[in-house]
Amino acid sequence: MIHNYHAHIYFDAKEEEFARDLRKQISGKFSVVVGRMHLQPVGPHPKAMFQVLFSSELFATLVPWLQSARKKLDVLIHAESGNDMEDHTQLAMWLGNSLPLDLSKF
Repeated sequence: MIHNYHAHIYFDAKEEEFARDLRKQISGKFSVVVGRMHLQPVGPHPKAMFQVLFSSELFATLVPWLQSARKKLDVLIHAESGNDMEDHTQLAMWLGNSLPLDLSKF
């Protein structure tokens, strides 16, 4: 059963300022948990990113907003079922380009 989702919003050095602004917009507009900025790849993620944890009730509101607000940033959205491998592959979708994850971390 899926109750929560994660959005991983990726950026590079030239996009960092925009990503910081987007992070502020998200935390001000939605009732979510916004993670810290990771300026280096962490876990299975190939680029700098920040994470947003949100409930399934927010999915229909947050995801369309993020689709537009992200501009050129790539975003991984995945369910949180308790199975990290499945969450990041079968229960995942991308806004923008899909990036290769390091699945050996699971």
